[in-house]
Amino acid sequence: MQVLHAPSSPHFSIQTSKAPQLTWGLLPSVSVNSSPFSALHFSLHSQRDQRLLWSHKRVTSRAASVEVGDSSVSTGTAEDDVLKALSQIIDPDFGTDIVTCGFVKDLHIDKALGEVSFRLELTTPACPIKDVFEQKANEVVAMLPWVKNVKVTMSAQPARPIYAEQLPAGLQTISNIVAVSSCKGGVGKSTVAVNLAYTLADMGARVGIFDADVYGPSLPTMVSPENRLLVMNPEKKTIIPTEYLGVKLISFGFAGQGRAIMRGPMVSGVIDQLLTTTEWGELDYLIIDMPPGTGDIQLTLCQVVPLTAAVIVTTPQKLSFIDVAKGVRMFSKLKVPCVAVVENMCHFDADGKRYYPFGRGSGSQVVQQFGIPHLFDLPIRPTLSASGDSGMPEVVADPQGEVSKIFQNLGVCVVQQCAKIRQQVSTAVTYDKSIKAIKVKVPDSKEEFFLHPATVRRNDRSAQSVDEWTGEQKLQYSDIPEDIEPEEIRPMGNYAVSITWPDGFSQIAPYDQLQMIERLVDVFEPSVQA
Repeated sequence: MQVLHAPSSPHFSIQTSKAPQLTWGLLPSVSVNSSPFSALHFSLHSQRDQRLLWSHKRVTSRAASVEVGDSSVSTGTAEDDVLKALSQIIDPDFGTDIVTCGFVKDLHIDKALGEVSFRLELTTPACPIKDVFEQKANEVVAMLPWVKNVKVTMSAQPARPIYAEQLPAGLQTISNIVAVSSCKGGVGKSTVAVNLAYTLADMGARVGIFDADVYGPSLPTMVSPENRLLVMNPEKKTIIPTEYLGVKLISFGFAGQGRAIMRGPMVSGVIDQLLTTTEWGELDYLIIDMPPGTGDIQLTLCQVVPLTAAVIVTTPQKLSFIDVAKGVRMFSKLKVPCVAVVENMCHFDADGKRYYPFGRGSGSQVVQQFGIPHLFDLPIRPTLSASGDSGMPEVVADPQGEVSKIFQNLGVCVVQQCAKIRQQVSTAVTYDKSIKAIKVKVPDSKEEFFLHPATVRRNDRSAQSVDEWTGEQKLQYSDIPEDIEPEEIRPMGNYAVSITWPDGFSQIAPYDQLQMIERLVDVFEPSVQA
């Protein structure tokens, strides 16, 4: 069977009570009022012009329940009032209210005493607008006429990747892994990685740094931990990272071996061992200081580690752009989104003028050519270089300085972009049991479409379904029942999902393949019920 073709600064907004207009459909769109009462009709156009039709009528109420520990509070006027008030608060990154985002936890109400308490569980403790959320939540609930006292507690989701069970044990409690890369030596990549890490830590996140440059580790020079040697846990046979100012550190330079003199395959093995057998604990962000180049070591890192995003470091020279472009293309092929470009050593100020000793435009050229959304310029500052040599990062030595403010903006950007990416990946492919259809919305795509589960299963391209030598289709059309339903859908990095079927088969379905499969064409017909 053949495959069938088919801005960085946070803003806060209050949602109006007017229901939004939604436009649906891959056919000419139909504007539908977002009433909770609607009928959905799906038709599948196959090559044989067969049509399968589903209809589903649903009644939903977002304020029907709210999580209290592991249970729910039953509906009631007081709960509805509070949730309706909180639903006015919009998360600027997701564009959705905090109730729909699932941030509201442990809601307790005593209407007789006029007391309301709840917890806002954000996606990261480094959320740049957590204070705004807390303030607005207090304000909107306090405006209810029967409320006399409001208690809001702020927390963050436990550190965990989206697909933890598929990872080595050492990486199963890390929420986001961010690569800082340049693919060219000497552009300040390690400086950016270290200062970004300590900026995120200052924002309240739990952070680690992994120095992946075995040939020339920079981390031992740029930080000054009290314990400069890695320690092994003899029972677990794991590595205990060293720490400096609350940030966990791993580098081959802390292994007591200095700089490595070894061939590429050995280096890849060392990096794999250092990264995956370390007891990182719960981390919100692990910053990987990538080595220069696009060879075996870089590919090993990208394949072993589920990178959430990458930050690209360059300098103004054209030669730097040429090498950086190779790195951006590598990340693009590996489906790792590049979220920001840092152009280092851009300029310096003297005699009331700004000078550009290395020219201008490399960073903006990367942004324009590859569509990377954010650009940050780092000036030439003697203190930035000196802090790297002294073992104390610039953002720690001078937290109110110009360089620190640039890194604070970069930190906000990384936090926001990682949150968006996680949200997009976790909801990219889901199964709606009520309409028996797989919903697909590929990250960085505005298009949303539906697939028949049996069609997805029949389009598996693994060796179990297709002969690897002849290309002959082994899985026959009739082998898959029309009413088959997936048991579980899990993200596989930023490029695919793993679908578990009732027969025990685990299908890897890349986004690119899902976009080529014939689709269910959805036509929404609004209906009004009494």
